Amino acid sequence: MNLIVQFVSLVGAGLVLGAYVALQQRWWTSTGSGYLWFNFIGALALTVVAVLDQRIGFVILEGVWAAVSLVAIARRQRGAMAPET
Repeated sequence: MNLIVQFVSLVGAGLVLGAYVALQQRWWTSTGSGYLWFNFIGALALTVVAVLDQRIGFVILEGVWAAVSLVAIARRQRGAMAPET
């Protein structure tokens, strides 16, 4: 079980960091679907790990990160964001 949790945390961190690098390198935009989905899935994975480890600060941090990302995804789906460039 611990190995699985470690794997999930590595994947989650990789997704969030990958999105950040892609944004900084201007490969993606902050409203692009790749950026938004990587942030959401990565933050959700890290939230699960934080819950399992009972780390309330990280539960709040990653939970809010995932929620904000999900709201941005929903806005993009509704067309409320600028189109992806």
